[in-house]
Amino acid sequence: VQLQASGGGLVQAGGSLRLSCAASGRTFTGYVMGWFRQAPGREREFVAAISWSGGSTYYADSMKGRFTISRDKTKNTVYLQMNSLKPEDTAVYYCAAARSVVPTSLNYDYWGQGTLVTVSS
Repeated sequence: VQLQASGGGLVQAGGSLRLSCAASGRTFTGYVMGWFRQAPGREREFVAAISWSGGSTYYADSMKGRFTISRDKTKNTVYLQMNSLKPEDTAVYYCAAARSVVPTSLNYDYWGQGTLVTVSS
């Protein structure tokens, strides 16, 4: 099972990035997919999550209105569109998958390797 996150990079404040997370090695039918981030010296925190159907999405308060999570089931891929980026959004972003989980928790079954997002001021 592999989750491959990509799309990170360096962007100026106010800019946008789209992260992708491609899942492989098994079918993720019925899985919740989530994005988390971890800044240097800080704990990993919830960013956003999406149900298998895509009908339910969840966001951390500080990301609401700026970030959008979506998924393409045909490609086994989940996306995180990040707009109006701020320097405090700088972190390594991780994707995760779980069959049954509280979407905002850290109790996911599978984790990707992370992709670094750096927002300059």
